[in-house]
Amino acid sequence: MSQVENIQAEYEKFPEQFESIIISTVSAEGIPNASYAPFVMDDAKNIYIYVSGLATHTTNLYANPHVSVLFIEDEAKSNQIFGRSRLSFDCTATLIERETDKWNQIVDQFQGRFGQIIEVLRGLSDFRIFQLTPREGRFVIGFGAIYNISGDNLYQLVQVTPDSNQNQG
Repeated sequence: MSQVENIQAEYEKFPEQFESIIISTVSAEGIPNASYAPFVMDDAKNIYIYVSGLATHTTNLYANPHVSVLFIEDEAKSNQIFGRSRLSFDCTATLIERETDKWNQIVDQFQGRFGQIIEVLRGLSDFRIFQLTPREGRFVIGFGAIYNISGDNLYQLVQVTPDSNQNQG
């Protein structure tokens, strides 16, 4: 397997090691909020979060559907704290209406992944499911190993070089 194929395979598997993601939302007043949520992901890389209507991030998603998500390597597993592997996506959030076929399908995925707690959440009327649709992203696997991901093809990585991008997040 070539180095490019190895990196591609690492990208494909990276989200599978996480049960929750860090989410960044913005209020109607422009105030940022960092939080987290358990998630499930479909084959098209859409991310689904099941969140309380009482949470700040939920209020923010209603006001502003732009959300950034972050999967980041555990500090304890990182060889270099300044070079933690991470995958981020800029997404658009869409509410999934309760009790629709799609809602039931996503809740079933959550139950398969997280177990009995989902039975409790399913009965709570304030809990919402949002679909987070990635527009673009970035996969970083160390110093100088930075790859952009385009919304046109979320499966294709494009390496970032010093000449191609000044903002190396």
